[in-house]
Amino acid sequence: MLRHVIAPERFFTQVSNEIIRHPRLSAAAVRLLMWQLSLPASVDEPLWATAKNAGIKKGAFTLAKRELKAEGYFHEWKLQVAGGQWNTKQMVSNVVLSPEEAAALRDGSPQVAPTAPEPAVGEPTTPPVGRYPTNTEGKKENPPSQPSHVPAPLIERGGLILASVSHKERRLRLNGRDIQQLAALAGEWLLRGATAKDLREALTDGLPDRVHSPAALTRNRLTRKMPEVPAFTAPVVAAPQPLRSCAGTCDRVFRPVADETKCRDCRQEAATLSAGGVGVLTVQPAF
Repeated sequence: MLRHVIAPERFFTQVSNEIIRHPRLSAAAVRLLMWQLSLPASVDEPLWATAKNAGIKKGAFTLAKRELKAEGYFHEWKLQVAGGQWNTKQMVSNVVLSPEEAAALRDGSPQVAPTAPEPAVGEPTTPPVGRYPTNTEGKKENPPSQPSHVPAPLIERGGLILASVSHKERRLRLNGRDIQQLAALAGEWLLRGATAKDLREALTDGLPDRVHSPAALTRNRLTRKMPEVPAFTAPVVAAPQPLRSCAGTCDRVFRPVADETKCRDCRQEAATLSAGGVGVLTVQPAF
């Protein structure tokens, strides 16, 4: 693939490759974020207006907004202003921000604790606020806090069950990163003998009308309602019968299986006699 690129001298916006190639952001979400970031600082345009100008339909906009919020590129607050009225304040960023970092920037805090990795050895620099997503297609490890003894097939199956619950129950909507982080806990349920039905019922029964953090609630229920480890029961092995003398004509000593009083040969002989199966072999002398 050949590429010929001429960098524009003006009217351009720098967007990181992490956003363009993000594995969990749809095309509409990437377009919405890039369009909003390209607006001049003097333009105060709500996200829905940006979606309209970008030609993004209502359904695609709703999904894109949810994706950007789940990944930390979009934050929204309901704030009460003077006169008791409520106002909606929105923030977009070209790096991932935690709710605490976004709130600090909203309030104009001059110092926000950075969450990006420490810079390499060299001249000291001012670390940027926020972090780029590290959970991309090239990194698939489970978080260290997850159970490490759960077999990979059960982790995969647990993730599929979580994805199914998230798809059917809107109050438990999980993104790909949430499912990856919770899959081993779900796999632990399966390892302890729970069924997929048990897992779904534990996550969905008695849900509140509104769930503020689906991932936190799911983790809480997976941990708090975890089934007990099944008790190991050793198989019962019957003690061998003591030796006894055969009650037949052989005077042997044998070990009975149950309550028999004769050895096997004597029992077979008695059975043959009772069936009339005694035969006589006559040998004629040869002259």
